[in-house]
Amino acid sequence: MTPPPGWYRDPHAPHLERWWDGTAWTEYRRAPGAPGTPPAPSPGGTGDTGSGGGPGSKAGTGRARTVALTAAGAVLVAAIVTGAVVLGGDDGGPETRTGPPTTATDAPSPPPSTPEPTTDDGPDLVEDQLNGITFPLLDGWVRPEHVAQDDVVMTTDGTYDCPGEGSLCRHGLVVSRTVTVSDTASPEEIAKDDIADAADAAFDEDALGRRPYGGLESHEVVKSGPVAVAGRAGYLVRWRVTTAKGPGGYVQSMVFPSSVGTESPVLVRYVFDAGEDGPPPADMDRITKGIRPVTDEASGGGVGSSIGPAD
Repeated sequence: MTPPPGWYRDPHAPHLERWWDGTAWTEYRRAPGAPGTPPAPSPGGTGDTGSGGGPGSKAGTGRARTVALTAAGAVLVAAIVTGAVVLGGDDGGPETRTGPPTTATDAPSPPPSTPEPTTDDGPDLVEDQLNGITFPLLDGWVRPEHVAQDDVVMTTDGTYDCPGEGSLCRHGLVVSRTVTVSDTASPEEIAKDDIADAADAAFDEDALGRRPYGGLESHEVVKSGPVAVAGRAGYLVRWRVTTAKGPGGYVQSMVFPSSVGTESPVLVRYVFDAGEDGPPPADMDRITKGIRPVTDEASGGGVGSSIGPAD
C-alpha cells in the first residue's frame, strides 16, 4: 500500500509540498501547486529518512518505513487531497491513498451559508374590511392617527396650521364608506348628489362649526365620468374649489358597487389641498387604479375593467 512517487504535503511543513520517491521522503520541496519537474530517482534510494531531513542529509537504507497506528496513541493527520484521504506518520510517507497522486491542496473552506430567501410583498395596503377593498398606501401617505372624522382610510403625513379658523389641517384625506340609498340609484346619481356635501364638509365648515379655510366660495368641475374600480363599473365627479383663505383644493366623490355582501354602493371621497405642499391630483387616479377586492378575485378585470375616467 506504499504510495507511488509524487508531490505530497510535507508532514513537517504543511505549507509546502515534498517529493516522495516511492520509498522515502527526498529533500525536494516546493510551494503548493508550483510548477516543477519531479527529480530523477537516485539508485538505492537517496530519500531523507530522518525526521528533519533536507539538502545534504545521508541516504537511508532504501527501505520504506511504516507507521504503526495503535488504538491508544496514534495521531491522525487528515488532509483532503482532491477527493483522497492521506494518513501520514511523523517521519514517514503517506501510508494509504484512495486515488491517483495529485497536487495536494488545502482543505476547502465550507461554502458560504445560503442567505434567507427574501420576498417582495409589493406596496403597503390599507384595508376597508366593511366594504371588502384595499387601498394602496402611496409615498407620503399614512394610516390615519388622531383623526376625528369618521371612515378615513388614509391621510398625508403630518399636519399644519389651518389658514382660517380651527387648529390643524391635513394636506390630504381619503374616506371610504357604504352608501344607504334606494336600489334604483346609480353610481352616477350618487356621485353627483354627494360632491357638494363632500366639498362643504372638507372646505366650508367642519363638525364644530369652524371654517378652517375661511369658507367655500366657488367650484369648477375638472373631471367626471365612468371609472373602473376593483373590477366594478363606477362613476366619479371631481371639483376644484376656491376658498376664502389658503390655496383652495380638490374634492372628488367616486361611487362603485361593492364586491362583497349585498353589493351596496361604496363611496370614496378624496380631499386634497391645492397648494404646493398638497398631494398632486394625479394621486387620486393612482389610488383609484390600485383599489382591489380583499379577495383579489376581480383585480384588474371584471365588469367595467375597460372603463376609464372621463375628463
